[in-house]
Amino acid sequence: MRAAADDLCWLAGRGYSRKTALRLVGDRYGLRDRQRRALQRSAASIEECEHRIRSRVEPAVLAGEELVVDGYNVLLTLEAALSGGVLLLGRDGVLRDLAAMSAHYRRVQATRPALELLAAYFRRTGVTRVLWCLDRPVANSGRLKRLIEETVQGIEPEWTVELTDRTDALLAESGCIVASADSAILDRCDRWVNLARILVEASIADAWIVDFGQGSQTPDC
Repeated sequence: MRAAADDLCWLAGRGYSRKTALRLVGDRYGLRDRQRRALQRSAASIEECEHRIRSRVEPAVLAGEELVVDGYNVLLTLEAALSGGVLLLGRDGVLRDLAAMSAHYRRVQATRPALELLAAYFRRTGVTRVLWCLDRPVANSGRLKRLIEETVQGIEPEWTVELTDRTDALLAESGCIVASADSAILDRCDRWVNLARILVEASIADAWIVDFGQGSQTPDC
């Protein structure tokens, strides 16, 4: 898988489309669908890694700042970590879950603990306000919005939960610090924080992480 990641990163850095490159590499190494999905979510070219490093901020910078959160993106990764699901540490240093986002969200046992973990972290870091963005078209977004508001009621910092039809654009165009692992957003936003990785490494010692972070084609992210 690491050899395949090297090849995919090399091709991505030379202008091959991701779809074409993934098919070439996947066929060469005889990868199954799940392995191809892991590879797709973990690979990044040197240029992409370097750009994401430049725009990434460290936790100390969060004090006094407003944070805009890619709600499903962050929550699903933390749910997976708390539930023993596999996580992928990509070549860009970003932690992602393996499951693809579907059109239907289902609350799990780890949902509330994940939200409580986030709330505690925001208090410690001194974030002034949290804007939590949820994709309106995803089924049960309204129920999740109410659960989040119930979980964080009366605590600091203030959370605003917004259902939106243009989450990616809102995050990418925000002038605030963004919390997301979505590559398309990371490549467009001004500043971002590696929130899921920070929380998992600090609070979930037994998380199952498959590390793609070291490779011959990628700088140390």
